[in-house]
Amino acid sequence: MTSKLTKLFVVAALMLAFALPGLANASGSDAWPKTLKLGFIPTEGAADSAKRAKPIAQQLEKDLGVKVEVFTASDYNGIITAMANKHIDLAYYGPKSYVEASEKANAEAVVLELNKQGQPGYTGIIITRKDSGITAMDQAKGKSFAFTDPNSTSGYLVPNVMFARDMKIDPNTYFKEVRFSGSHGASILAVKNGSVQVAATNNIDLDRMIEKGAVSLTDFNIIKRSDLIPGAPIAVRKDLPESLKVAIAGSLLKINDNHESLQTLQNGGYRHTADSNYDIVRYLKRLKKQLAQKK
Repeated sequence: MTSKLTKLFVVAALMLAFALPGLANASGSDAWPKTLKLGFIPTEGAADSAKRAKPIAQQLEKDLGVKVEVFTASDYNGIITAMANKHIDLAYYGPKSYVEASEKANAEAVVLELNKQGQPGYTGIIITRKDSGITAMDQAKGKSFAFTDPNSTSGYLVPNVMFARDMKIDPNTYFKEVRFSGSHGASILAVKNGSVQVAATNNIDLDRMIEKGAVSLTDFNIIKRSDLIPGAPIAVRKDLPESLKVAIAGSLLKINDNHESLQTLQNGGYRHTADSNYDIVRYLKRLKKQLAQKK
């Protein structure tokens, strides 16, 4: 049933978008830009993120008839800032960075990422090196720890809530050192290479690193798992023409039928979403703030 509804949405979206063939060249507020700029948060580093963005750019160019340029940044905030300044038109965000972008950059989620099992979400994990002897959080005390980025959901927000709410610990005093790695890929490699002993990441990005041969599942202990986190969204600027936003969503959903694109993206495709699906992330942000005030 879900597959049929998705296909119906794609057809309806594209029919609406192309009902007026000259729309892309129209004048006024309904005019489509000649070039769309697609931002990608650096979950694996800028180069790998740009590679993973290509199938999205190619699908949009094919369906919309406009050029698509990929934009990456050194950190998550760079993508938020780029959208706030209208340097990009749409972006792949994590849930927390999307919530920040919805507040600061006029971002509007249109589709969310599915995992390879077709679920609309993923789980945060805390990992250690297999031979470290650290198989539980109480053994991680006094070790070095890596968050990903202050705007990461699984790499910062979720583990902070888990520490404060579930474990009643302050990472800044519990660990001997706390750092930001900059990307999930960097955190995973840091644990494997021994430059950091414990790190927060997520199951999807760990799977991506395994698939490209950078690491193996047997390299790690997973010592904590979070509840399901809403899938990462692709969001557009709210001030884009409504016809263009609908066409973008419809085009992205067509990726679900392209096996080669899904292999590059290393996900299970996309499904339609709405801003309200990320209210749980807003709740976690408030909870993190409240727990911090109780220290």
